[in-house]
Amino acid sequence: MSLLEVEGLRVRLPTTRGLVTVVDGVDYAVEHGEVFGVAGESGSGKTMSMLSLLGLLPDGAVVEGSVRFGEHDLLRMPRRRLREVAGRELAMVFQDPLTSLHPMLSIGRQLTEHVRLHLGLGRRDAERHALASLTDVRIPDPASALRAFPHQFSGGMRQRIAIAIALACRPKLLIADEPTTALDVTVQAGILRLLDRLRRENDLSVVLITHDLGVMSAIADRVSIFYAGKVVEAGSCEAVLSTPRHPYTRALLDALPHPEGLQDKPLVAIAGAPPSPGAIPSGCSFHPRCAYAQESCLHHVPPLVAMGDRLLACPIDPLVER
Repeated sequence: MSLLEVEGLRVRLPTTRGLVTVVDGVDYAVEHGEVFGVAGESGSGKTMSMLSLLGLLPDGAVVEGSVRFGEHDLLRMPRRRLREVAGRELAMVFQDPLTSLHPMLSIGRQLTEHVRLHLGLGRRDAERHALASLTDVRIPDPASALRAFPHQFSGGMRQRIAIAIALACRPKLLIADEPTTALDVTVQAGILRLLDRLRRENDLSVVLITHDLGVMSAIADRVSIFYAGKVVEAGSCEAVLSTPRHPYTRALLDALPHPEGLQDKPLVAIAGAPPSPGAIPSGCSFHPRCAYAQESCLHHVPPLVAMGDRLLACPIDPLVER
């Protein structure tokens, strides 16, 4: 049985024009101890699909579908009970640690507050637990770090502290939303190694949200590619990224800079821009930007179906010469 099973997840958010759909019928599963990658451009529904699991959507949002997390149905759980599960068994690291960490509270306060609540520890035990958590993520001089404030640390150190806070209660599943954004390459690699080590040492499952397929290929076991609120391709990371079969996945990979900077491998930008919620094109939502689009793509929404070693929502294979 999978640790997390999401079926038919649909998220609609309130706007001045009424409800708009930002996640449209998404299915995926996360297994015990694996890194599950969610990739796509900004606005593709990656983060909203995860925030819906934690009950962190704005007032008036409508969420439909089924989300099974162990023995829990997260979408039908009372809000108070969901807060207990979200803090104890399910945790999230947000994209920007400078804004997700409270600037007026010490690191020690932010590390011990939820530990005392969820684990029932006293003040001294909670402080010892916090020291151990900072040591786990390789923060130098953790005792001094507990008395410091977020602005006193670099971006990479703040991200490690955010990970320590998320993992302090030893959750089963960690959602990491763009954890390496705005970090330089060396620090980025350190964060990825840290996540992989913590996963192996704690039998932790990780959902990694990113628009960077290079980051995805370094750590993920399986991956789902999101576009306009839907999954367009899914499978093992090796299969999807080495032989992409959806034109959007192919386009994302073509837009990556070549690691050796070869002059005969120019960057190929994806034409146009992702559609905004409420203005999704008819048929395949990617067809206005797709170099392989056919007449049928303008009218028919391709279903996500099993095709060999993956799930694919496209009748066109960009690997076939035309």
